[in-house]
Amino acid sequence: MAEERLQKILAQAGIASRRKAEEYILAGRVTVNGKTITEMGVKADIERDHIKVDGALIRQPKHNVYIALNKPREVVTTLSDPQGRKTVKHLLKGLKERVFPIGRLDYHSEGLLLLTTDGEFANRITSPAGHIEKVYVVKSNGLLTAEQEEEFRNGISLHGRRTAPAQIKLIKKAINPWYEVKLTEGRQNQIRIMFKHCGRLVEKLRRVRIGFLPLTGLPPGAWRHLDEREVQRFRKMLKLED
Repeated sequence: MAEERLQKILAQAGIASRRKAEEYILAGRVTVNGKTITEMGVKADIERDHIKVDGALIRQPKHNVYIALNKPREVVTTLSDPQGRKTVKHLLKGLKERVFPIGRLDYHSEGLLLLTTDGEFANRITSPAGHIEKVYVVKSNGLLTAEQEEEFRNGISLHGRRTAPAQIKLIKKAINPWYEVKLTEGRQNQIRIMFKHCGRLVEKLRRVRIGFLPLTGLPPGAWRHLDEREVQRFRKMLKLED
């Protein structure tokens, strides 16, 4: 095989997403032929070089796995938690492969979460450049004004950087109304922060669709493999070559 950037190799081997793999490199957790790598840009060949993460040799996976999970509330979107809280790993009973989450849903949010062994697939899904739409239903503690809804659509400045335009639609008018929100980016706690910016708190948040894939037929805590048709449809959307 030709040489590739180290973070891409780690992602393709199912160690972590490419972004997380970069963190591993910077933290000195990756070695190539016994040499610790701590900078970006290093290339290697997984078939020729001995590449280790935390001392464990990595190998090219025989096949990739793609999982859809309905994450319940009060579950952490990680594989381990120093606070001892329940993680998505606890829900994946019977799964032998070591998958990792694509993006995240915060502790109090619920709904559709994808997990995989395919790091490049995960990188494309989470990148705003992939233009993969994520759809949420959100219960707020009060109505937004027309001006505030327009702010959502135009983007809100978060931590000095404006959010990408989002779609928002009132789907149930009440004292505690429900909104549908569509995003093509997913910064940490983005929807909650956007509502807070408008003086409202999010009481419930559920992701109901990623791209074409809806949250249907999966009770909270349940998971299933994506079928081949679904995987290929995602790969075509993400412009991933086989």
